[in-house]
Amino acid sequence: MADPNINPLTVAQREIMEIIWARGEATVAEVREALSAQRDVTRNTVQTMMARLEDRGWLTHREVGRSFVYSAIQPRKASLGAKVSQMVDRFFAGSPEKMVTALIEYRGLSTSEAERIREMIDDVE
Repeated sequence: MADPNINPLTVAQREIMEIIWARGEATVAEVREALSAQRDVTRNTVQTMMARLEDRGWLTHREVGRSFVYSAIQPRKASLGAKVSQMVDRFFAGSPEKMVTALIEYRGLSTSEAERIREMIDDVE
């Protein structure tokens, strides 16, 4: 079950976390360099966002010389779980059943998807 205390990531926070998850760990400078390939971003902005991610329980750091090397506390799966939980609360009045009903009625499921979902439900029960 997802940790209910984990808040969903914003798009910008998720970009940073994806870099950390992919590398295992990174400094502010390394994250800024990776983000700069997509858009212009200042070092101070990246540093502030990473400090906030640490405050929110997504990152931790260790000191190496004068630099902080950040690593993820939460796995990638926690991000998805937090976003789905937020979506269920916001769009389906907190009801997973309503979400599944909407999925089935508006998108549909293949036979293999339905079988896998049945297996997941059986595993939970």
